[in-house]
Amino acid sequence: MLFYSSTAIKYILFVFNLIFVVTGIALLGVGIVIKGVYSEYEAFLDDRFFSAPSLLVFVGTIIFFIAFFGCCGAIRENHCMVMTFSILMGGIFVLELVAGITGYILSDDTTEVLTAKLNSSMLQYNHSLELTEVWDQLQERLHCCGTKNFSDWYPVLNNSLPMSCCGPTTGAIDHLTCNAQSVTLYHTPCLKSLSVLIRDNAVTIGGAGISIAFIQLLGVVFACNLARSIRSHYESV
Repeated sequence: MLFYSSTAIKYILFVFNLIFVVTGIALLGVGIVIKGVYSEYEAFLDDRFFSAPSLLVFVGTIIFFIAFFGCCGAIRENHCMVMTFSILMGGIFVLELVAGITGYILSDDTTEVLTAKLNSSMLQYNHSLELTEVWDQLQERLHCCGTKNFSDWYPVLNNSLPMSCCGPTTGAIDHLTCNAQSVTLYHTPCLKSLSVLIRDNAVTIGGAGISIAFIQLLGVVFACNLARSIRSHYESV
């Protein structure tokens, strides 16, 4: 058997593996939720915005398999399995850092990307049923109108506004109109509302990836110490 200090490390590593499973579930959940949010506004985002949450989903899933090596290696005092666990967790640490850093980078690029996508898609409002629905849903959900101002619609719709720029009118019967004088007109720019939504989720990805990565780094340190203790023990036998 290992010395008492090594035995303590063994059980600490086993506990850390349980924590790894929890962090894996957390990463998986964050990745799925944010990917779902981004999917609702896919027409206004680049593919790179989906890379970070997809990476979190991948990492969260694979952690379950990696934890197997850590648990079995620690309990059986198997040097090879513990080292395998250490190497795999080291790789996961790098992937989580990449996902975290990517999230923060994307949060800085959000406004520029969204401005280009919103402006280009707005021009197709009357020419694509899909983009018509996407823009109407965007304005209705976020209570916004136009890219930077409701007047952005004027050159696109011949000095008119889409009905989705105005909120519901209480007691309305028969015909409705939406114009600059409408009481229910949304004055918030869609660029502002959507930027806040996307940027907040990107920062969440960054925070989750980096914070959990450093928690798991402790497990790599414990695993390396345990592997060294196991190897020293068997070399002394």
